[in-house]
Amino acid sequence: MKLPMPSRIPVLYVILGVLVLISVVPMYFYSAQVESINRDRLITNERLLQNTVTRSLADDISQHQASLRMMQANLSSALQVASGGDITSSHVEAPELRALLENFVSSSGDLAYATLLNSDAKGISAGRIAPDAFLRRELERAFSAAREGRVYNGQALMIGNGKSAHTVMLVSTPVVYAGRFLGMIGSAVDLQFLINRLQEVNRGGLTPYVVDSQGRLVVAATNDYATGQDMKNLEIVRNFVDEGRQAQLVVATREFSLSGANKTKMLGTYSPVTNLDWAVIVQKPRDDAYRGVYEMQRTARRLALMAVLLSVAISIFAARRITNPLQVLTESSRAIARGDFSKRVTLKSRTEIGELAQTFNTMSGELEHFVADLKRAANENLELFMGSIQMLAGAVDEKDPYTRGHSDRVTRYCVLIAKEMGLTDDLLEVVRISAQLHDVGKIGIEDRILKKPGALTAEEFTVMKTHTTKGANILRPVAQLKEMIPGIELHHESLDGRGYPHGLKDEEIPLVPRIIAVADTFDALTTNRPYQHAHEAHDALRIIHSLSGKRLDPVAVFALDAVYQRGEIRLQKAPVLPPIAAPQPDDQPAAVTVAAARL
Repeated sequence: MKLPMPSRIPVLYVILGVLVLISVVPMYFYSAQVESINRDRLITNERLLQNTVTRSLADDISQHQASLRMMQANLSSALQVASGGDITSSHVEAPELRALLENFVSSSGDLAYATLLNSDAKGISAGRIAPDAFLRRELERAFSAAREGRVYNGQALMIGNGKSAHTVMLVSTPVVYAGRFLGMIGSAVDLQFLINRLQEVNRGGLTPYVVDSQGRLVVAATNDYATGQDMKNLEIVRNFVDEGRQAQLVVATREFSLSGANKTKMLGTYSPVTNLDWAVIVQKPRDDAYRGVYEMQRTARRLALMAVLLSVAISIFAARRITNPLQVLTESSRAIARGDFSKRVTLKSRTEIGELAQTFNTMSGELEHFVADLKRAANENLELFMGSIQMLAGAVDEKDPYTRGHSDRVTRYCVLIAKEMGLTDDLLEVVRISAQLHDVGKIGIEDRILKKPGALTAEEFTVMKTHTTKGANILRPVAQLKEMIPGIELHHESLDGRGYPHGLKDEEIPLVPRIIAVADTFDALTTNRPYQHAHEAHDALRIIHSLSGKRLDPVAVFALDAVYQRGEIRLQKAPVLPPIAAPQPDDQPAAVTVAAARL
């Protein structure tokens, strides 16, 4: 069945179709092309960044190694001249030879130890470290290589422990005079210079480390791995090891996945250090590496969609402005056909264009007004959101007459501490909201426990401690408050692992709950409780300093003390309440322990 054809096609539809075709379609293809070009460019830039970083590190290591070899060669020449080619047992300990060796060690801060051995493996040494069993074994291997006329690059070793620990590598050169083997110069190079460079790269968002040809770790920027650890569980390290000698010729950038439950996708690059058979490797989660790509794609598509919608709207408006005069002309023509000759039509292009320009100006003003309305609405929503948070925190504080205003005070202290620590505005907002809601879980604590004026029993204390996990569970369904959950759930964790709910230690505890813990403790000590009188601020700070590094974060404690000393924290004199003795759950200071139980 054929559909009836319309007697005529309105000009409005024709003009509208043409305008949409010449505006939307090219814009779509243009935006798609620009997005593709920028995406490829961003991906290339990220890969080039990793390539440049690893190549720079590899070149630095190679130059450092070449400089050391040259220094050893110069020392060898000087020793031959000073000894006349005789460093046997009766001459090797000559004062001039020892002076040359000591000057050699002191000439570079990277030399931790050096030794001169004659052909009988007897000799002298100098340096700031004493060889242990591992370094002595490396010296034996180096001496065997020297007898064969070969230089020797040893494995990376950890010498000492604690703060005195050094990561060193033995580098040796044979001493040969007139084709005759005289002995060996061995130097233990402190790799701290390389660790410092890796740490600089790590601060830029990359995870760098160095491995040898067997896939063993030489050094890394962090303490997550130990020197000598087998790193072949990482795919990019296996690629370097499996490539063998070929890997020493090229820089490779590859995507791979970390083994484990999460299977994190990574982007990594290795650059060979040819004169050591090492490789410098940097890696980064692929999502972080390509974050700019993803943000560009989202922004480009959003802007393209807005532009398309705007183009359609403008096309409709423009088409109507063009067809309206035609409609007037048609009506006038019909009037003339009816015999009404008094009708006149005046169509001036200048007037039409002027009206169109005026309409565009009006539309621009309306768009600006619309954006202002949106911003105002967003600010109102933010104020409503913050007001709701404060109202919720206030409702929690009102449940316990002894902690009224506690959340507001802790929030104020946390913001001052965070500013003193130099946190970013975004993280400062996380701290502010987390502190305001840190005790929201007390909504789920029975009033008989929460409002109990006396000491809590062990069972009641156990129930009280659940307010951290209850608070986290309350916020968990709200996606916008996801970043605030650690501050609410973990603000009673202690650096010594004796906190709750998970018993985390040291760096396992995120920064935000560490800040809240310091502010929470300060408010607990400086306000009246049924189990204690309020401490003076200086007494409270003394107690808090005694817990610095044990229970409380020392950086946050220092920041609190700094803002108090500047007078930014002023305490109101609280009315004195008769204290009630409370049992101590552990051997921490009494005031802090009891306060933690009730806060």
